[in-house]
Amino acid sequence: KRDQGGLRTLQKKWTSFLKARLICTIPDKNLIFNMINDVFILKSPTLKEPVIYGVFTPQLNNVGLSAVCAYNLSTVEEVFSKGKYMQSATVEQSHTKWVRYNGEIPNPRPGACINNEARASNYASSLNLPDKTLQFVKDHPLMDDSVTPMGNRPRLVKRDVKYTQIVVDRVRALNGTTYDVMFISTDRGALHKAISYENGMHIIEETQLFPNFEPVQTLLLSSKKGRRYLYAGSNSGVVQSPVAFCDKYMTCVDCVLARDPYCAWKPHEASCTDIFKESEVERNWIQNIGGDASSCSDKVRENSLQHTFKHGSTAELKCSQKSNLAQVVWKFKDDVLRVESPKYRLLEKALLIFNLSEGDSGVYQCLSEEKVKNKKFSQVLAKHVLELKKIQHTTMGPTVAAAPTEGNRDVPKVSAVSTEGSATHTSTTQMVPVTTARIVTKPIGPVLTSAASNTELFNSVPDAVPEKTMFLKSNDNFLLMFLFLFFFILFLCLLSYNCYKGYLPGQCLKFRSVMLLGKKKTKADFSDCEQSVKETLVEQGSVSHQSGEQPKPAHDTGYETEPDCGNGQLQPGDSQASREAKDKPFDVKCELKYADSDVEGD
Repeated sequence: KRDQGGLRTLQKKWTSFLKARLICTIPDKNLIFNMINDVFILKSPTLKEPVIYGVFTPQLNNVGLSAVCAYNLSTVEEVFSKGKYMQSATVEQSHTKWVRYNGEIPNPRPGACINNEARASNYASSLNLPDKTLQFVKDHPLMDDSVTPMGNRPRLVKRDVKYTQIVVDRVRALNGTTYDVMFISTDRGALHKAISYENGMHIIEETQLFPNFEPVQTLLLSSKKGRRYLYAGSNSGVVQSPVAFCDKYMTCVDCVLARDPYCAWKPHEASCTDIFKESEVERNWIQNIGGDASSCSDKVRENSLQHTFKHGSTAELKCSQKSNLAQVVWKFKDDVLRVESPKYRLLEKALLIFNLSEGDSGVYQCLSEEKVKNKKFSQVLAKHVLELKKIQHTTMGPTVAAAPTEGNRDVPKVSAVSTEGSATHTSTTQMVPVTTARIVTKPIGPVLTSAASNTELFNSVPDAVPEKTMFLKSNDNFLLMFLFLFFFILFLCLLSYNCYKGYLPGQCLKFRSVMLLGKKKTKADFSDCEQSVKETLVEQGSVSHQSGEQPKPAHDTGYETEPDCGNGQLQPGDSQASREAKDKPFDVKCELKYADSDVEGD
């Protein structure tokens, strides 16, 4: 607080700024945690000196480990007040290496705060320090000695997690022992609650603070009396959480095995409570941080669940495990079940049993076993009773159907017939509905008690069908017929509409034209063209006979040529009209005018 910088050297800069390395390693496994993520200084009236807690990770972090180390403040001060300094040295004229400084150290000691000894030498503030001391601090900011952790090893090492923030609360248990409870956040939005006892570490619980698995950026602890809360902040918001969830432990064994110094079991109320929220603490409360639950006398409440399954089906027996440290064990008929068999499959919260048979019927127990200090504690989590469903076939005496009357559904008295060997016993009883293979039948007629006709009547009795089933079948037939007619009429309407609009192919369009016009298309009349062809042929015949010569047959040259006259000359000019008529199409009576006729005329 009294560091004001130097007068000439290190003006407006720290004169007490020095750096020392915090050692957090596991010597046995040669693991070094040299990246520090967060630091928390624990101060308490019960502590002789503050304790510094730090969260570390390896530099490469390819092993996925995080560690927590604790340091005494006196150890840190001793390194800065009595430790050796380091100086820079040039190696091969290019690289700088820090080596240990063994030279003379100026007085007052560089980097030290102004104490009574300095004041006795007339150094009331950092402005009065000599330039030699300030220059030494500027050239030697690193300490050669390192700060070792308490116990020379980490307090906690966790795999597959990266710790980001840490806060520590000091709690006194019912037996008078004080424990440091650490709350450590992760980069996945979770919070770990852990304690250190008897040279060991135990993680009490893990709480997911942020559902989106966001890294926790800030973690604060409010340790006021009766109001102990944690506040965690991320990029999306802030979450308030209590320091303990004692009410979630439903049994004494669960409450004690949690090893939470905040929680204790109240035998009279049969509940787990937070001791810091109670005004008075009774002596009979049960708490054991070591995890010894032998003092618990819980009355086992075995509420079994009944299950009925069919032959060859699969059964699912649920069992929810609350502790990650405990192991789930299944027992069948008081024997440990081998879940490695292909008949069974152990899930996280259930047991599957495949291809059920009569040998699988019985009592199944799900137990939670936890081992603490070579002691095994087990408790029943769930109990299931498995039974196979058996189909019972019940034989009824023959009945004669009676005409039902509306509003009268009373069951008349009938005689039940039972045969054993050759003996026949008859008795008159009041019959009730009998369930046989999911079909409920109600006898509505009297049963014939004649033993001679009993067999014939039994063989001729039709299969009983309930009235409700017959009613459903008739309704289904009517519904199907109605749907068929509805869609058929809809199809005809759509077809007629498309024909009317002309959206369908040519055949439908012809049908449409017939329906709309009411007459057929007239056929082409070629009578006039045929008559003109006949007249032309008659005219050619008359010309050849008048000359008195028979026409010579045309010489077949392979080409179409004009007919020659008998004298080797062209036909007279009066046959010019007939030739023009011949060149015209036979079905065209009038002269044709082509599109380029006006051009040729020009």
